[in-house]
Amino acid sequence: MSGPSDTQNRAVLVLADGTVYVGQGIGAHGEVVAELCFNTAMTGYQEILTDPSYMNQIVAFTFPHIGNVGCNKEDQEQLHTNPEQSARGAVLRALPTQSSNYRSEQSLDEWMKGRALVGIAGIDTRALTKKIAQYGMPHAVLAYNQDGDYDLKSLEKRAKEWSGISGLDLAKKASILAQETYDLGLWAWNEEGTGRCTPTTTTKSHVVVMDFGIKQNILKALISVGLRVSIAPATSTFDDIMALKPDGVVLSNGPGDPAATGAYAVPVIQNLIKNNIPIFGICLGHQMLALALGAKTIKMDQGHHGANHPVKDLTTGKVEIVSMNHGFMVDQSSLPEGVIETHISLFDGSNCGIALKNKPVFSVQHHPEASPGPTDSLYLFERFALTLSKDLVKT
Repeated sequence: MSGPSDTQNRAVLVLADGTVYVGQGIGAHGEVVAELCFNTAMTGYQEILTDPSYMNQIVAFTFPHIGNVGCNKEDQEQLHTNPEQSARGAVLRALPTQSSNYRSEQSLDEWMKGRALVGIAGIDTRALTKKIAQYGMPHAVLAYNQDGDYDLKSLEKRAKEWSGISGLDLAKKASILAQETYDLGLWAWNEEGTGRCTPTTTTKSHVVVMDFGIKQNILKALISVGLRVSIAPATSTFDDIMALKPDGVVLSNGPGDPAATGAYAVPVIQNLIKNNIPIFGICLGHQMLALALGAKTIKMDQGHHGANHPVKDLTTGKVEIVSMNHGFMVDQSSLPEGVIETHISLFDGSNCGIALKNKPVFSVQHHPEASPGPTDSLYLFERFALTLSKDLVKT
């Protein structure tokens, strides 16, 4: 087996079709089996690798220089630090260089070791990305051990036999287990070079977030538009949520097959809609809302993963550059009467947003909290806050 001359640092990425990539191991020693996807973002690798939506996935970065600004405690997207609740591995083109940023507290390699996260560098990620784009997201095993010696046939067999993500309810595993509150705003620049922004409004409205695998930046964005935030587990009942006296409910992002999570979450969402509770869904939350309204979701071949996706707002004609991370999508042809398609992807025309006629209920497939990524869609949080304020005035 060819590869790095130092076998102690040799790692392998083995796909279910038998393709083998040999490179240099980084991060923790270990062996993980997962779905392999690519991400086109140029920044925010720490946020990507701690995003719970990447649970049971290995991320191949198309940008060649990953790790150069190091890692820190602030840029983690998970609420908690369980490494199994986020990406399982990382594939890089080049070995990370020495960290060069005033916010850096650890190198990427050190940080990955601390999270038991396995990585491989020196891979032709361009060729790998083209393969995924052509054939879809494969099942793969990423292995990095101390002696650099591997049973490739055994790893290939393990990749082939892995069941995959379709049909899996991962939201339960990514969610908090008990109700929590949150009070941290978005990161903002100040004289010291760090800090948190103050709310742009003070609505006094209280939102309950159904946590299917929430990114912290969604919570920070809600706080920063003046909302009070409580977080409820994915399995919360309608009565659990209503006991918190919400003015509105946010359906969070998260991993897994939306249809599997919908088995218990859809009836709750339907009851919220029936009781005229304002709702804002994001990513998996968008798919959950669509299911609750009678639409269907389908698995994508390669998914949308990156911070440079063009999306058109059909209600205004505006084109936004957004951050995306999803392997399932809402089937546009299944949208029922009374549900308006509000956004579409300009890459492939797929659905990226819906709204319910005559009710304050809407959702988007992309990530308006945009960490990492552009801030074109942050206005959606302000729109939701304004919706709640108007609703309070009516009552």
